[in-house]
Amino acid sequence: MSDAWHWEYDPDEMHVTDGIPVDVIAEVERLADQLTELADMGVDIGELGMGPRPGGLRYMDAAGGWFHYLASPRDRIMVVVRIVPPVQNL
Repeated sequence: MSDAWHWEYDPDEMHVTDGIPVDVIAEVERLADQLTELADMGVDIGELGMGPRPGGLRYMDAAGGWFHYLASPRDRIMVVVRIVPPVQNL
């Protein structure tokens, strides 16, 4: 088993990305990859973005919208739980 951080959608990709424009999904996934790379370098990604400190549900801007995520250092996983597209795509 790898010690590397990874990310996934919760509860699943279909639930989180359904109806979201492809370019917004691509940007969220790019940022999720970057966040897990930062976590592998020792950065506390539970402190990045916006939200309560310390940890908890965080959110970050992406492609004119934003996404919500949780970081679990113990499990070395970041879960994307919601994507909100830009207003013009609602």
